[in-house]
Amino acid sequence: MSPMHKQDKIFVAGHRGMVGSAIWSALESKGYTNLIGRSSRDLDLRDQAAVNEFFQSEKPEFVIDAAARVGGILANDTYPYQFLMENLSIQNNLIQASHESGVTGFIFLGSSCIYPKLAPQPLGEDSLLTGPLEPTNQWYAIAKIAGVKLCESIRRQYGKYYISLMPTNLYGPNDNFDLKTSHVLPAMIRKFHEAKLADHKSVDLWGSGKPMREFLHVDDLADAVVYAMENKLPHDLYNVGTGRDLTIRSLAKLIQEIVGHKGAIHWDMDKPDGTPRKLMDVSRLKESGWTASIGLEDGIRSTYDWFLKNQDMYKQVRLS
Repeated sequence: MSPMHKQDKIFVAGHRGMVGSAIWSALESKGYTNLIGRSSRDLDLRDQAAVNEFFQSEKPEFVIDAAARVGGILANDTYPYQFLMENLSIQNNLIQASHESGVTGFIFLGSSCIYPKLAPQPLGEDSLLTGPLEPTNQWYAIAKIAGVKLCESIRRQYGKYYISLMPTNLYGPNDNFDLKTSHVLPAMIRKFHEAKLADHKSVDLWGSGKPMREFLHVDDLADAVVYAMENKLPHDLYNVGTGRDLTIRSLAKLIQEIVGHKGAIHWDMDKPDGTPRKLMDVSRLKESGWTASIGLEDGIRSTYDWFLKNQDMYKQVRLS
């Protein structure tokens, strides 16, 4: 694969989401001028014929797949069919169209949930398919595993530069702060903020707070994506993370302090904890020359600042 050039046509699928918009900004900041994006209204990635027609018309040279149906434990548990079928449809259509149209390089983005629930820590790329998945998000995980294997098979059979990047838990600007569908970190930011406005009322959080999680700022992931496109990496699968984790309870205390909430925290032990720990082994990507640079506290502060400037879109749903 030739390195990506500034004038190459790059299709960022899902360019309006948290990940896609960060990747778009990272590419623009590095001087890439020929970027393509389509909203879901303009291009339904679940529609194979529509995707094929788009590729035949636009002929992108590089594709970054940041499009997916995503959500936290509640959303995954409530809509298992949609999480499995829609993600399979989106990625299969993009991968097949890219392969058939001769795309030079393809990056597939997944999640640390592809690894077994009780895999040895930290989670190495070799842990894939060595044990049962976490039941609460297995639907999303199975779809992403299929995407990883599709990219691996194309690379193996046809020698194309198709590469999968598996980020740990992401957060940052343009995150989803809807309490019904968001992940833990943005949900905590919103809960603590709204509780602060309500005279510092107590905040209810799921589970025991004991599970350990690793968090990566979305701008770091975007930087890793550009790095993977600009450098021909030798493996087909890479973890992307910081290599450091903390308990959910510690995360809650950190966010509570940053937000300025002074009330109590109530842990609902009747709600599931999810996987006990999901620390990523990031040595493979580090050895290839890339490491994360944004610290968790700084990242949360900047994310909270972004939320404060954009919270009007979330005001219609208040804490009860």
